[in-house]
Amino acid sequence: MTPRFGRVLTAMISPFDEDGSLDIEGAQKLAKWLVEQGNEGLVIAGTTGESPTLTHEEQIGLIASVVEAVDVPVIAGAGSNDTRAAIELTERCTEVGASGILTVTPYYNRPSQLGLLSHFSAIAKSTDLPVMLYDIPIRSGRKIDTSTILQLADEVDNIVALKDAAGDVAETARLITAAPEGFEVYSGEDSLTLPLLSVGAVGTVSVASHWSTPETAELMKAYFEGDFLSASEINQRLLPSYEFESGDLTPNPIPTKAMMKILDLPGGDCRLPMGPEPEWLADKARGILSGLGRG
Repeated sequence: MTPRFGRVLTAMISPFDEDGSLDIEGAQKLAKWLVEQGNEGLVIAGTTGESPTLTHEEQIGLIASVVEAVDVPVIAGAGSNDTRAAIELTERCTEVGASGILTVTPYYNRPSQLGLLSHFSAIAKSTDLPVMLYDIPIRSGRKIDTSTILQLADEVDNIVALKDAAGDVAETARLITAAPEGFEVYSGEDSLTLPLLSVGAVGTVSVASHWSTPETAELMKAYFEGDFLSASEINQRLLPSYEFESGDLTPNPIPTKAMMKILDLPGGDCRLPMGPEPEWLADKARGILSGLGRG
Protein backbone atom coordinates (compact mmCIF):
# COMPACT_ATOMS: atom_id res chain seq x y z
CA MET A 1 0.00 0.00 0.00
CA THR A 2 1.32 3.46 -0.90
CA PRO A 3 2.05 5.65 2.14
CA ARG A 4 -0.23 8.65 2.55
CA PHE A 5 2.54 11.16 1.78
CA GLY A 6 4.44 9.00 -0.72
CA ARG A 7 7.85 7.37 -0.33
CA VAL A 8 10.27 10.08 -1.50
CA LEU A 9 9.87 13.51 0.05
CA THR A 10 12.42 16.32 0.03
CA ALA A 11 12.88 18.58 3.04
CA MET A 12 13.20 21.65 0.84
CA ILE A 13 15.53 24.57 1.40
CA SER A 14 14.10 28.09 1.65
CA PRO A 15 15.58 30.13 -1.21
CA PHE A 16 16.77 33.65 -0.43
CA ASP A 17 17.62 36.60 -2.68
CA GLU A 18 20.99 38.35 -2.62
CA ASP A 19 19.71 40.76 0.02
CA GLY A 20 18.62 37.87 2.23
CA SER A 21 14.90 38.27 1.60
CA LEU A 22 12.73 35.24 0.96
CA ASP A 23 12.60 34.31 -2.73
CA ILE A 24 9.01 33.19 -3.24
CA GLU A 25 9.27 32.80 -7.02
CA GLY A 26 12.47 30.82 -6.52
CA ALA A 27 10.73 28.56 -4.00
CA GLN A 28 7.98 27.81 -6.50
CA LYS A 29 10.49 27.12 -9.26
CA LEU A 30 12.53 24.80 -7.04
CA ALA A 31 9.43 22.98 -5.78
CA LYS A 32 8.24 22.34 -9.34
CA TRP A 33 11.69 21.06 -10.33
CA LEU A 34 11.83 18.70 -7.36
CA VAL A 35 8.44 17.25 -8.30
CA GLU A 36 9.59 16.84 -11.91
CA GLN A 37 12.59 14.91 -10.57
CA GLY A 38 10.24 12.41 -8.92
CA ASN A 39 9.42 13.69 -5.45
CA GLU A 40 6.04 12.50 -4.22
CA GLY A 41 5.81 15.17 -1.52
CA LEU A 42 7.66 18.18 -0.11
CA VAL A 43 8.36 19.26 3.44
CA ILE A 44 8.52 23.05 3.71
CA ALA A 45 9.97 25.23 6.48
CA GLY A 46 11.66 22.48 8.43
CA THR A 47 15.27 22.23 9.60
CA THR A 48 16.65 22.32 6.05
CA GLY A 49 14.25 25.18 5.32
CA GLU A 50 15.95 27.31 8.02
CA SER A 51 12.68 27.72 9.88
CA PRO A 52 14.34 29.29 12.96
CA THR A 53 15.33 32.25 10.77
CA LEU A 54 11.90 32.74 9.17
CA THR A 55 9.27 35.07 10.55
CA HIS A 56 5.82 33.55 10.91
CA GLU A 57 4.62 35.66 7.99
CA GLU A 58 7.48 34.42 5.82
CA GLN A 59 6.78 30.85 6.85
CA ILE A 60 3.10 31.03 5.96
CA GLY A 61 3.79 32.86 2.71
CA LEU A 62 6.37 30.26 1.71
CA ILE A 63 4.06 27.34 2.43
CA ALA A 64 1.14 28.97 0.62
CA SER A 65 3.29 29.62 -2.45
CA VAL A 66 4.50 26.02 -2.67
CA VAL A 67 0.96 24.69 -2.19
CA GLU A 68 -0.05 26.85 -5.15
CA ALA A 69 2.87 25.66 -7.29
CA VAL A 70 2.72 21.85 -7.02
CA ASP A 71 0.17 19.05 -7.01
CA VAL A 72 1.86 16.73 -4.50
CA PRO A 73 1.39 16.71 -0.71
CA VAL A 74 2.99 19.71 0.98
CA ILE A 75 3.88 19.03 4.60
CA ALA A 76 4.17 22.29 6.50
CA GLY A 77 6.80 22.75 9.18
CA ALA A 78 4.86 24.37 12.01
CA GLY A 79 6.83 23.45 15.10
CA SER A 80 7.93 25.69 17.94
CA ASN A 81 9.17 25.42 21.49
CA ASP A 82 6.18 27.56 22.45
CA THR A 83 2.98 25.51 22.27
CA ARG A 84 0.78 28.54 21.63
CA ALA A 85 2.97 29.63 18.73
CA ALA A 86 2.97 26.10 17.30
CA ILE A 87 -0.83 25.98 17.46
CA GLU A 88 -1.11 29.35 15.72
CA LEU A 89 1.29 28.24 12.98
CA THR A 90 -0.55 24.95 12.58
CA GLU A 91 -3.90 26.70 12.22
CA ARG A 92 -2.50 29.12 9.63
CA CYS A 93 -0.79 26.34 7.66
CA THR A 94 -4.11 24.51 7.61
CA GLU A 95 -5.84 27.62 6.26
CA VAL A 96 -3.39 28.05 3.36
CA GLY A 97 -3.90 24.50 2.09
CA ALA A 98 -1.08 22.37 3.50
CA SER A 99 -1.60 18.61 3.19
CA GLY A 100 -0.09 17.80 6.56
CA ILE A 101 1.77 19.25 9.54
CA LEU A 102 5.35 18.51 10.62
CA THR A 103 5.81 19.32 14.30
CA VAL A 104 9.24 19.09 15.87
CA THR A 105 10.17 18.32 19.47
CA PRO A 106 10.30 21.60 21.41
CA TYR A 107 13.93 22.63 21.36
CA TYR A 108 16.10 24.26 24.04
CA ASN A 109 13.58 24.12 26.90
CA ARG A 110 13.73 20.27 27.10
CA PRO A 111 10.22 19.46 28.35
CA SER A 112 9.28 16.29 30.21
CA GLN A 113 7.62 13.39 28.40
CA LEU A 114 4.30 14.44 29.95
CA GLY A 115 4.94 17.91 28.60
CA LEU A 116 5.57 16.46 25.14
CA LEU A 117 2.33 14.49 25.33
CA SER A 118 0.36 17.63 26.12
CA HIS A 119 2.25 19.74 23.58
CA PHE A 120 1.76 17.41 20.62
CA SER A 121 -1.83 16.59 21.58
CA ALA A 122 -2.76 20.27 21.70
CA ILE A 123 -1.20 20.90 18.29
CA ALA A 124 -2.95 17.92 16.69
CA LYS A 125 -6.30 19.00 18.11
CA SER A 126 -5.92 22.41 16.46
CA THR A 127 -6.12 20.94 12.94
CA ASP A 128 -7.92 18.27 10.98
CA LEU A 129 -4.78 17.59 8.94
CA PRO A 130 -2.58 14.52 9.45
CA VAL A 131 0.34 15.29 11.75
CA MET A 132 3.89 13.97 11.44
CA LEU A 133 5.99 14.10 14.61
CA TYR A 134 9.64 15.06 14.12
CA ASP A 135 12.11 13.41 16.50
CA ILE A 136 15.59 14.91 16.15
CA PRO A 137 17.24 14.88 19.58
CA ILE A 138 20.65 16.02 18.33
CA ARG A 139 19.08 19.40 17.53
CA SER A 140 16.19 19.57 19.99
CA GLY A 141 18.02 18.31 23.07
CA ARG A 142 15.17 15.95 23.96
CA LYS A 143 14.28 12.50 22.61
CA ILE A 144 10.61 11.65 22.26
CA ASP A 145 10.43 8.36 24.14
CA THR A 146 9.01 5.40 22.24
CA SER A 147 6.28 5.08 24.87
CA THR A 148 5.31 8.72 24.28
CA ILE A 149 5.11 8.26 20.51
CA LEU A 150 3.02 5.12 20.93
CA GLN A 151 0.63 6.83 23.34
CA LEU A 152 0.18 9.73 20.92
CA ALA A 153 -0.34 7.33 17.99
CA ASP A 154 -2.93 5.39 20.00
CA GLU A 155 -4.82 8.31 21.52
CA VAL A 156 -4.70 11.12 18.93
CA ASP A 157 -6.39 10.13 15.68
CA ASN A 158 -4.55 12.52 13.37
CA ILE A 159 -1.02 11.86 14.68
CA VAL A 160 -0.23 9.40 11.93
CA ALA A 161 3.48 9.54 11.15
CA LEU A 162 6.99 10.11 12.47
CA LYS A 163 10.03 11.65 10.83
CA ASP A 164 12.74 9.69 12.60
CA ALA A 165 16.11 11.43 12.92
CA ALA A 166 16.97 9.90 16.30
CA GLY A 167 19.66 7.63 14.89
CA ASP A 168 18.68 4.43 16.72
CA VAL A 169 17.53 1.78 14.26
CA ALA A 170 16.94 -0.84 16.94
CA GLU A 171 14.66 1.48 18.91
CA THR A 172 12.79 2.40 15.72
CA ALA A 173 12.25 -1.31 15.07
CA ARG A 174 10.68 -1.65 18.51
CA LEU A 175 8.47 1.38 17.81
CA ILE A 176 7.26 0.09 14.45
CA THR A 177 6.53 -3.34 15.90
CA ALA A 178 4.30 -1.86 18.60
CA ALA A 179 2.71 0.99 16.60
CA PRO A 180 -0.97 0.88 15.62
CA GLU A 181 -1.86 -0.09 12.08
CA GLY A 182 -1.50 2.85 9.71
CA PHE A 183 1.15 4.70 11.73
CA GLU A 184 3.98 5.43 9.28
CA VAL A 185 7.65 6.03 10.00
CA TYR A 186 9.85 8.00 7.60
CA SER A 187 13.61 8.15 7.70
CA GLY A 188 14.79 11.63 8.62
CA GLU A 189 18.47 10.80 8.25
CA ASP A 190 19.63 9.87 4.75
CA SER A 191 22.48 7.62 5.83
CA LEU A 192 20.01 5.47 7.78
CA THR A 193 17.24 5.29 5.18
CA LEU A 194 18.02 1.80 3.95
CA PRO A 195 18.48 0.36 7.48
CA LEU A 196 15.21 1.98 8.57
CA LEU A 197 13.39 0.55 5.56
CA SER A 198 14.61 -2.88 6.66
CA VAL A 199 12.79 -2.52 10.01
CA GLY A 200 9.56 -1.18 8.53
CA ALA A 201 9.93 2.49 7.59
CA VAL A 202 7.82 3.46 4.59
CA GLY A 203 9.95 6.18 2.97
CA THR A 204 12.26 9.11 3.49
CA VAL A 205 12.17 12.82 4.17
CA SER A 206 15.48 13.50 2.50
CA VAL A 207 18.00 16.30 2.10
CA ALA A 208 20.28 14.68 -0.49
CA SER A 209 17.24 14.23 -2.74
CA HIS A 210 17.68 17.88 -3.70
CA TRP A 211 20.14 16.48 -6.25
CA SER A 212 19.55 12.70 -6.06
CA THR A 213 15.80 12.17 -6.28
CA PRO A 214 16.08 9.79 -9.27
CA GLU A 215 18.52 7.56 -7.38
CA THR A 216 16.45 7.75 -4.19
CA ALA A 217 13.32 6.77 -6.11
CA GLU A 218 15.23 3.87 -7.69
CA LEU A 219 16.32 2.73 -4.24
CA MET A 220 12.73 2.77 -3.00
CA LYS A 221 11.46 0.92 -6.05
CA ALA A 222 14.14 -1.75 -5.76
CA TYR A 223 13.62 -2.23 -2.05
CA PHE A 224 9.84 -2.53 -2.15
CA GLU A 225 10.01 -4.88 -5.12
CA GLY A 226 12.27 -7.14 -3.09
CA ASP A 227 15.48 -6.42 -5.03
CA PHE A 228 17.56 -5.82 -1.94
CA LEU A 229 20.91 -6.20 -3.71
CA SER A 230 20.08 -3.36 -6.13
CA ALA A 231 18.81 -1.22 -3.25
CA SER A 232 22.10 -1.79 -1.43
CA GLU A 233 24.14 -0.91 -4.53
CA ILE A 234 22.19 2.33 -5.02
CA ASN A 235 22.64 3.18 -1.36
CA GLN A 236 26.40 2.71 -1.74
CA ARG A 237 26.43 5.13 -4.68
CA LEU A 238 24.61 7.67 -2.53
CA LEU A 239 26.94 7.46 0.48
CA PRO A 240 29.12 10.40 -0.70
CA SER A 241 25.95 12.51 -1.03
CA TYR A 242 24.92 11.62 2.50
CA GLU A 243 28.36 12.56 3.81
CA PHE A 244 28.31 15.82 1.83
CA GLU A 245 24.95 17.10 3.04
CA SER A 246 26.09 18.11 6.54
CA GLY A 247 29.17 18.30 8.75
CA ASP A 248 30.72 20.34 11.52
CA LEU A 249 32.36 22.77 9.07
CA THR A 250 29.34 22.90 6.76
CA PRO A 251 26.15 22.13 8.66
CA ASN A 252 22.90 21.50 6.78
CA PRO A 253 21.70 23.32 4.67
CA ILE A 254 24.95 25.06 3.66
CA PRO A 255 26.04 22.18 1.37
CA THR A 256 22.62 21.91 -0.26
CA LYS A 257 22.59 25.60 -1.06
CA ALA A 258 26.06 25.25 -2.58
CA MET A 259 24.74 22.39 -4.70
CA MET A 260 21.77 24.48 -5.88
CA LYS A 261 24.20 27.09 -7.21
CA ILE A 262 26.06 24.44 -9.20
CA LEU A 263 22.72 23.21 -10.61
CA ASP A 264 21.65 26.79 -11.38
CA LEU A 265 18.60 26.46 -9.17
CA PRO A 266 17.19 28.91 -6.61
CA GLY A 267 18.73 28.85 -3.17
CA GLY A 268 21.03 31.75 -2.38
CA ASP A 269 23.05 31.80 0.82
CA CYS A 270 21.95 30.70 4.27
CA ARG A 271 20.87 33.32 6.73
CA LEU A 272 22.95 33.89 9.82
CA PRO A 273 23.82 32.28 12.14
CA MET A 274 24.53 29.37 9.78
CA GLY A 275 27.73 30.99 8.58
CA PRO A 276 29.28 31.52 5.14
CA GLU A 277 29.84 28.89 2.49
CA PRO A 278 33.52 27.80 2.37
CA GLU A 279 35.27 28.41 -0.95
CA TRP A 280 36.10 24.71 -1.39
CA LEU A 281 32.50 23.54 -1.09
CA ALA A 282 31.55 24.23 -4.71
CA ASP A 283 34.28 21.92 -5.99
CA LYS A 284 33.14 19.23 -3.58
CA ALA A 285 29.58 19.62 -4.86
CA ARG A 286 30.79 19.18 -8.45
CA GLY A 287 32.58 16.01 -7.38
CA ILE A 288 29.38 14.62 -5.86
CA LEU A 289 27.49 15.22 -9.11
CA SER A 290 30.31 13.70 -11.12
CA GLY A 291 30.15 10.58 -8.96
CA LEU A 292 26.46 10.27 -9.86
CA GLY A 293 27.29 10.54 -13.55
CA ARG A 294 26.21 14.15 -13.92
CA GLY A 295 29.55 15.92 -13.88
